Amino acid sequence: MKKLGIIGGMGSQATQLFYKSIIEKTDAKCDQEHIDMIILNHASMPDRTASILSGETEEILKLLTEDAKMLENCGATAIAIPCNTSHYFWEDIQKSVNIPVINMVRETIGYIKERNPEIKKIGVLATDGTVKSGIYKKECEALDTECVTPSEDIQKLVTKIIYDQVKKGEEGSMEDFRKIDHYMKSEGCEVLIMACTELSCFKYYHNLGGYYVDAMDVLTEKSIISCGGKLK
Repeated sequence: MKKLGIIGGMGSQATQLFYKSIIEKTDAKCDQEHIDMIILNHASMPDRTASILSGETEEILKLLTEDAKMLENCGATAIAIPCNTSHYFWEDIQKSVNIPVINMVRETIGYIKERNPEIKKIGVLATDGTVKSGIYKKECEALDTECVTPSEDIQKLVTKIIYDQVKKGEEGSMEDFRKIDHYMKSEGCEVLIMACTELSCFKYYHNLGGYYVDAMDVLTEKSIISCGGKLK
């Protein structure tokens, strides 16, 4: 039987939403039609952005690869990591195990382009670590697409929503988000990716429309399919 391993806790609220989304998006009429999961809520994991920006990545990479190996040893047949910034380490994590580690970033860009190949300008809202590491830019460029990120001032508002609001248990300020949204649309973004799982929580709380693609939603669907489940 296929089994999904989840490296969670980054943050815990996002992991809770990820689990909830998998249940809600699975076409199941009884317990046995849902996918089996092992959820590792590694809440003590060091901050990913701080590690990337400081260049001190050895500890976090060690912990992430240890978690992946643990899940594999526990019988996981695929691994999902509901944390965009952690995908900076995706290649090394994948090399550490013999089961697929779903690439949330690659899957999200592929999802957008598959549904609308004409899109040429994708906006990305994410942590400083995700933005500065260029992981979304790399995947966009691979599909001949421009990756647009916020200006310095607007990025501070994104960071505020992530760290000062959602990670502290709040739903996030729509007043702050409207300023972000206005800027990204003024830059010509044809679609806007919620590329941080705290922003996935924000999207869920505020019921944002189809212009906003939630990377965690894409990961959810890929996780279900990878483990033999059916989508609603």
